[in-house]
Amino acid sequence: MRQTKIEWTEVTWNPTTGCTKVSSGCKNCYAEKMALRLKGMGIKKYDNGFELAIHPAVLIEPYKWSSSKVVFVNSMSDLFHEDLPFEFLEKVFTVMNENPKHIFQVLTKRVKLLLEYSSKLHWTDNIWMGVTVESSKYMDRINLLRQVPASIKFLSLEPLLSSLPNLNLDKIDWVIVGGESGINSRPVKKEWVNSILTQCQVQNVPFFFKQWGGMNKKKNGRMLDGEFYNEMPKKYGQILHRI
Repeated sequence: MRQTKIEWTEVTWNPTTGCTKVSSGCKNCYAEKMALRLKGMGIKKYDNGFELAIHPAVLIEPYKWSSSKVVFVNSMSDLFHEDLPFEFLEKVFTVMNENPKHIFQVLTKRVKLLLEYSSKLHWTDNIWMGVTVESSKYMDRINLLRQVPASIKFLSLEPLLSSLPNLNLDKIDWVIVGGESGINSRPVKKEWVNSILTQCQVQNVPFFFKQWGGMNKKKNGRMLDGEFYNEMPKKYGQILHRI
């Protein structure tokens, strides 16, 4: 477990690390840069850099946390990576099933594999399932997510690379929006963000604005028209004060 500065969660837990690029949102992957940096620092978990690796010893960690946590699972990988053995994925789900006091937030771009596996996995209410939709090219991911039997389904529209008109948010419980940050970050347009906010409000879906991003994301901040948008899924409003 690691404390994190990711605004919509509390801690990260990485039973796997490493990934491969699958779509345009992966171009400037922060996790890849971080993994290579940690390898250079001699951190054993990243001996293979950003190649996919499983870490069975990490599975015991959630059982040891004394207080409840909001946990982003695999901030440094994709739990539905095609090279991850299904048996290990099952073990990760068993850990989440057996720790109901924690909320586990899982995010993937590999929605077809998610859907293929979803009926074989046990979805307890503390597992939130999300998909990344970085541009209009990948809107089909939302339709596939709708078919997954997770109690909370959410969208991460980050890095937002295009407008997303005509969002159908039926059965979607939460929307996160953010611009890309770092060197060579691609710009996000305010009208794209405002359009998504309006669509969320019309469809009564909680909206969380993470950041404008850019070269200096701290300076650019995360206010939208003078307001912070920190909404969380309605069923879990009690965690708002912790995020």
